[in-house]
Amino acid sequence: MTGKIMLAVSCGLIAFNLNAAGAAGEWPGWRGPNRDGKSVEKGFIKTWPEGGPKLAWKATGIGAGFSSATVAGGAIFISGIKDGKLHLVKLDMDGKIKWSNPIEDTFVQSHSGSRSSPTYDSGKIYIVTDQGKVGCYDAATGAEQWTKKFSEFGGKMPSWGFAESVLVAGDMAFVTPGGKNCIVAFNKKTGEKVWGSDQFANAHYSSAILVKFNNTLMIINGTQGGIIAVEARTGKTLWSNNFCAGNTANCPTPAYEDGYVFWANGYGKGGICLKLEAGPGGAVTATEAWRTRDMDCHHGGYIIKDGFIYGNHAQGWSCLDLKTGEKKWNVPAVGKGSLCYADGMLYLFSEKGGRAGLGPADPSGFSLAGDFTVQGNGPSWAHPVIAGGKLYLRYDDTLYAFDIKGP
Repeated sequence: MTGKIMLAVSCGLIAFNLNAAGAAGEWPGWRGPNRDGKSVEKGFIKTWPEGGPKLAWKATGIGAGFSSATVAGGAIFISGIKDGKLHLVKLDMDGKIKWSNPIEDTFVQSHSGSRSSPTYDSGKIYIVTDQGKVGCYDAATGAEQWTKKFSEFGGKMPSWGFAESVLVAGDMAFVTPGGKNCIVAFNKKTGEKVWGSDQFANAHYSSAILVKFNNTLMIINGTQGGIIAVEARTGKTLWSNNFCAGNTANCPTPAYEDGYVFWANGYGKGGICLKLEAGPGGAVTATEAWRTRDMDCHHGGYIIKDGFIYGNHAQGWSCLDLKTGEKKWNVPAVGKGSLCYADGMLYLFSEKGGRAGLGPADPSGFSLAGDFTVQGNGPSWAHPVIAGGKLYLRYDDTLYAFDIKGP
């Protein structure tokens, strides 16, 4: 692996991998190898034929849900609600279900469906249930290894259930219960608590990222009360900002590039960009660089590539300059939805009607280079996934795999 940093801490030797986690062609968890929505694979077709790329297979029976696919360890993992229970599901690379293990009852609420995307690491799967149980499971069999409840650490269930996807780095698994321990680190093998950060705010629906800045490793996540960063080895609070405090729902995962942290939310809030600055003794401060109303992002997310932010804005898509916030373009494309990036292209997936679209990640402009639709019911909030030359789209109870590799 590349980008590995060895740190001596009280709980032992911690190895944090910051780049290209997992084997080539894998998507080991929420938002990909580096939790930034970007694939490192290349060689994909740049335009889609009418009707879209070739369908490799589709799998039904995964359960209702909004979680994205995880492709790692020679298999595919996803979560879904079936018969009132949250199931962790394993499929082979041809889309055949190998097992579907119920791990907890789900609570009755609007927009019923799984939230947390599985995280794969070293033959184990990590997931958070909507009721706030974080667990580790054997990837081969689905057998439970350990579980902890967020309520043990002061976590209170948000209105639509917990939705976080576990961040695994080095020897630790990080989650955000909120409350008296806003962010908590566990030993990923045993489930033993390593540290809990100070109280900041209750959890919402965002997932944490790991950032290295000026030799300081920090865990950054959004909450009901704003965005916060803690030191990865100890949980010490480094900085926070109350942007979007009290919002109806803060969902998207923060994004980072070149000393800038960007976080945007929906319900008319828009985004904030924070510039990081180093202080003595590993201290880090985050100063507001700019705010924008040109990326009102409910939960479809955004990626940063070469100094530009591409993401969902209201019912369409925008491109912003990372350092200034200047809007470069806004287009309807496939309408409101989610995205990922690979090989110079943006892969869009609408939350309505199952429409997928392809176009260039180019600040000078955007036009669709192909689109098609997949079948499903209700809103589609799962993000597209790219792994091993395939595009994975999850819509409700069905997972589709398309061949997108070029000749």
